[in-house]
Amino acid sequence: MSTRGTIKNRLSRRLAAASALAMGAALAVAIPTTADAAAARVDNPYVGAKAYVNPDWSAKAAAEPGGSAIADTPAFVWMDRIAAIGGTPGAMSLREHLDTALDQGANLFQVVIYDLPGRDCAALASNGELGPTELDRYKSDYIDPISDILADPAYANLRIVTIIEPDSLPNIVTNAGGTAGSTDACATMKANGNYEKGIGYALHTLGAIPNVYNYVDAAHHGWLGWDSNMAPAGLEFKKAATSEGATVNDVAGFIVNTANYSALKEPNFKVTDSVNGTTVRQSKWVDWNYYVDELSFAQALRTQLVGQGFNSNIGMLIDTARNGWGGADRPTSAGPLTSVDDYVNGGRVDRRIHAGNWCNQSGAGIGERPTSAPEPGIDAYVWAKPPGESDGNSAPVDNDEGKGFDRMCDPTYEGNGRNGNSKTGALPNSPLAGHWFSAQFQELVRNAYPPISGGGENPGGGTDTQAPTAPTGLTSSAKTSSSVSLSWSASSDNKAVTGYDVYRGSAKVGSTTTTSYTDTGLSASTAYSYTVKAKDAAGNVSAASSALSVTTSAGGGTGTGALKVQYKNNDNSATDNQIRFGLQLVNTGSTAVDLSTVKLRYWFTPESGASTFGTACDYAVLGCGKLSLAVKSGGSTAGASHYLEVSFGSGTLAAGASTGEMQLRLNKSDWSNFNEADDYSHGTGSSFADASKVGVYTAGALSWGTAP
Repeated sequence: MSTRGTIKNRLSRRLAAASALAMGAALAVAIPTTADAAAARVDNPYVGAKAYVNPDWSAKAAAEPGGSAIADTPAFVWMDRIAAIGGTPGAMSLREHLDTALDQGANLFQVVIYDLPGRDCAALASNGELGPTELDRYKSDYIDPISDILADPAYANLRIVTIIEPDSLPNIVTNAGGTAGSTDACATMKANGNYEKGIGYALHTLGAIPNVYNYVDAAHHGWLGWDSNMAPAGLEFKKAATSEGATVNDVAGFIVNTANYSALKEPNFKVTDSVNGTTVRQSKWVDWNYYVDELSFAQALRTQLVGQGFNSNIGMLIDTARNGWGGADRPTSAGPLTSVDDYVNGGRVDRRIHAGNWCNQSGAGIGERPTSAPEPGIDAYVWAKPPGESDGNSAPVDNDEGKGFDRMCDPTYEGNGRNGNSKTGALPNSPLAGHWFSAQFQELVRNAYPPISGGGENPGGGTDTQAPTAPTGLTSSAKTSSSVSLSWSASSDNKAVTGYDVYRGSAKVGSTTTTSYTDTGLSASTAYSYTVKAKDAAGNVSAASSALSVTTSAGGGTGTGALKVQYKNNDNSATDNQIRFGLQLVNTGSTAVDLSTVKLRYWFTPESGASTFGTACDYAVLGCGKLSLAVKSGGSTAGASHYLEVSFGSGTLAAGASTGEMQLRLNKSDWSNFNEADDYSHGTGSSFADASKVGVYTAGALSWGTAP
């Protein structure tokens, strides 16, 4: 560990790499200046800045087809574990990066501070090396060594921008108690306060260095864009910024969309639009959010944070490294006026299956290049997550980096409460978080918006502009009351077909590298129209296949599997504004059951009032964090127009065992009253008994109960 004021001998610099990038890269609208001009503190560190280009990332980017066009783009360096400070195989140390920045003539260096105790309590892929209680080690072995290096007088003329701990404080707001996305790990971090203490210590320690500019991570619009999340998030940010000696003066600003895919701007519709009297906010995609893109969210959040006591000159950063959403599928106008969902889905440039999807998203593209002061209140568009660095592994991988396997990185996973129990949209064959993912990088280049010159290059040289042939023979190989299985004949291409996109109506519902796909979460006795498009490595997309109409099966039928569910009524009134009940799942068979394949359905009707819902788990023997809750439309049968679906993230249920009690409740978003008396699954018993009108689905098939 170095000490402040010590200048390390620079003979170990990577001079060859540094000389290749000696000119660095200026932000798009900045006027490069000499490093000496950075000595005085400025309001916006990006104005007039010449930013550092990371040779480690640049070399990997340049080696990819089309990558040379962006290989000199400045991006953040991630200190995602203690070992990264001193350097790891294939990656320079923090001090070597800073020395190379000086060699490039840069006056702006960007680094992500990312190793909190209990890091990212809601996503296993980005778990960290420090346990929930290791706050002292975070301070002494991580923040203090970084501070010692950044405070070296050798770097005094660098403007050093930090991003403080992505995916931490927002988790405390949304995932630490009773919601569908809650986890036990987040509840632990909320209780022990080590996120706030750790971030406060980092702000205070690094903020004491005159040339350091701290930006705190503030999630994205699809996470905090509701009033119920946004205002509490501001309070949480203020709490952290005034902990462990920190003050609001240690905060230069905030960053949104870090390592995420939310569109910078949705050009084809506004949150205030209406279709046939229904507002865009009521569409399934927007889901009552007040924001449809990151720019509007960032500007509104800044106003709120100033109102809560942060300095009036704070600025916002937006990570645009992977939110371009270009390519052949980028819409140029709003969708049809047949419904508000068609209008939004046909026009939105963000083509994820659900706004809660975050891992290695299929179809994504590089977004705006780093630019200083692009909009009022925005200090810069930046590349916080360097394109090509994986979000997480798509299958379990043994590692010594503390990173787990998160099913949201598995393209076969059908989701959880945080993404509306939707398919993940993740790319297959992805490596550990932070490791190089060549296939993703190439897709990001192909789908860049604004487009990248040379992004259509192919490995054999030249430019591939020929699209694959349209898929043929689209047929339904199987269907249930809630799913449709599709298959088709393979397309051909002058190079190679790399995958297929499946559309339900005008909305893309998934992608696959095979010639089959199963669409789930559908309503019984309902007609759906499907088409399929083929794509190649250069981003060329075929014409759509002929449309296929499939009507799902009617509901009904009794499951006869080894699982059963028991129910009890926890509600004293059948006409108040909440439905409260208890469930427990029992394995009556002779072998263990994988709970990740099991879903429970409780059918009800909301009567009049709001058509969106809140859900909560008040208690579960398994832990509420292991349950995901979502309300879905369930058909038109009397007493069963909707159902509450309960999913289990992981684990097994042994033969003869029970999950134990799960105390659940739901409400309409306007808190109007229910009439539970005629609900299909409602019962009056106050002790657990077998419930034939609560369904158990295993791998999508009814295995207990009678569906309505």
